[in-house]
Parts: sequence; structure tokens; C-alpha cells
Amino acid sequence: MKIVVVGAGYAGTIAANRAARKVKGAEVTVINPREEFVERVRLHERVAGGGGAATPLSAMLRDGVRVRLGTVERIGDGEVTLQDGEVSGFDYLFLAVGSTVRAPEGTIPVGTWEGAEQGRAALAGLPDGSPVTVVGGGLTGIETAAEVASARPDLRVSLVSPTLGDSLAEGGRRRVRKGLERLNVEVVQDTFAGLDPETGAVLLASGGRIASGLTLWAILEGVPDLAARSGLKVDGEGRAIVDETLRSVSDQRIFVVGDCAAVPGARAACATALPQGAHAADTLARVLTGRRPAPYSMGYAGQAISLGRRDAVIQTTRRDDSPRGLHLAGRAAAVAKETIVRYARTGARTAVYGWLRGPK
Repeated sequence: MKIVVVGAGYAGTIAANRAARKVKGAEVTVINPREEFVERVRLHERVAGGGGAATPLSAMLRDGVRVRLGTVERIGDGEVTLQDGEVSGFDYLFLAVGSTVRAPEGTIPVGTWEGAEQGRAALAGLPDGSPVTVVGGGLTGIETAAEVASARPDLRVSLVSPTLGDSLAEGGRRRVRKGLERLNVEVVQDTFAGLDPETGAVLLASGGRIASGLTLWAILEGVPDLAARSGLKVDGEGRAIVDETLRSVSDQRIFVVGDCAAVPGARAACATALPQGAHAADTLARVLTGRRPAPYSMGYAGQAISLGRRDAVIQTTRRDDSPRGLHLAGRAAAVAKETIVRYARTGARTAVYGWLRGPK
């Protein structure tokens, strides 16, 4: 039994480990461009000069799981073709290539390892008083602006976005804004329109401009086109369409998990990727032993936003991810956020992970 896992983020790693544990005698191979597992939720920390966000895959995968470094060019008819021309067969495959960042020219993406490393080096080289601009008012943008301002209070940090913390309740948004103000982050509610090619200044849709010695792009957009390129049925955003058990509607040998799966109501997050990867592995184990697969069901409990190392906001949510009126903030929330991030990494490594069922 040959099982191939394409991608070694949260979804792919837990799927590989859980399949290796539950499918007896299976030969599990993980194909990934990097030899490290990257904690994407820590990349904003990496940019700001914090600790490592990468762990060798050898320390994250169960004994016996093989790692093949490379990039998959195409999946088709029980075979995987890599960019170097190597072709490998599979009986079942987990597609877990995550999402992509399309950063405009001149900006540095926060959501990739390479971008985080580039941003880290650029930030370290900025002299006191330099202006730094973060583009994006979602959770990634908020965390990046706060982390940079906390680590480098000598810099002038701005966050540019027409909205701020849209997924939060009003109380949570007010607390986030208060936390940013405390760190002297200027929130500019406007739309990014490009960079001045001569000065690097951020151009705004309103006609204004902001001086910027470094512009960080903190918006996740789209998914790799591997599913579409391989002929799998995808939605308008390129995500592979799956059935209620997370199997591709085009090929029942392929499970699609994480950001690249078109699962209704799903949010791009490790809290989404881990349950999907675990459920898909469980489904394969059930199918191979003649048991009826259970439909995928997952509900959210909250959203965690760090504001530097000593402050955070935990927004409670309903299971459909809509915000409730209650939030936790301050040092206790920062400890809770760190605990959540560590639990996610541990869950990927051990393949032991629990989650709430989805809304009825």
C-alpha cells in the first residue's frame, strides 16, 4: 500500500503521521519542497527577529515515513510527476499544498518562509527611526505590525488596510486597536495602491502616500494551481472540490485537506488544517478495513491574535466561526495564544488532536 502526501504543513504532517499509525503496513512518503516543517502561524515572529518557526521534518514525522524533497508538477491516474521528471505511483494520496501569497513587486510577503527570512534580514538592517509599513488588516497583518513594533520600538510602524479585524466582534476590534496604539502602530484605513518606484513610498487609493523603508505584505491570497493543473475539479478560487469525507470528487484515491480544499465555511488556519488532515487519514483507515466513512464535521471555538509577546486577544466564536461578544485580552490571552500554537505543532507531530463537531 503506497500512500503519498503532497505538502508538509499542518494538514499534510498530521495526515502522514496518522495514516502511518492507522494503516498497517503502509508505505508513506511525504513530498515537500523543504526539509523543514514550517509553523506558518509563527512567521510574523520570525520576521521580527524572534525564535525559529521551522523544525526538521525528521523530528516531526513518525519513524518509517519517507521524505522526498521536491515539487510536484502534476498528479494523475495514480501517479505523481515531480518537476525533476521523477514519476512515483500511489494507491492513495493526500493533497495538502496549502495557500499562496501574491505579494506586489517591491513588497515582502510575510506568509512564506522565504519571505519571512527576507523580511527578517531587511528589518534587521533598518536604522533607528525608519518607517515600516504592513499591508493587511486581517489577523496576519495585525500580528505582524504588533510584533515588529514590539521588537523594534525605534521604528515607525504603520498598518494599511480599509478595515481592521473584520472577523472579530466590535469589542475585540476595539481591544486590538487599543493594543496597536499602545505599541505606537499607526492604523491607516485606506487601500494599498502600489509603491512609488523611486522612493518606495506606499501609494494609497485616496491619493495619499506613506514613506516606507520596508513594506511587508500580510495578505494570504489563493492556492497553488496543482489541483487545477492535474485536472481535478476546482472551485472559482482554484480549491479542489471534495465530497463530505474530503475525497476529491474527481478521483476517490485523492484526499484534499487544508487551505487547498474547498470545504464550505472553512477558514485558512491551523485550527482548520489539523482536523481535516486527521479526518482524512481516519477515513482512509476506515475504507481499507471495510467500514463506512464518516462525514467530516468541524466547529470553531475562537480566534487568537497576538499583539507582541505580552499581549493578545482571544475572540470567542460560535462553531460556524461567527464572533460572540466575549473576548479575553492581555497577558493571560498571550499565554493562551502561545499554548494554542504549541498544541497545534504537537498535534501535527503526534497525530493526536481533538476538535469540536461542526454546527448543525
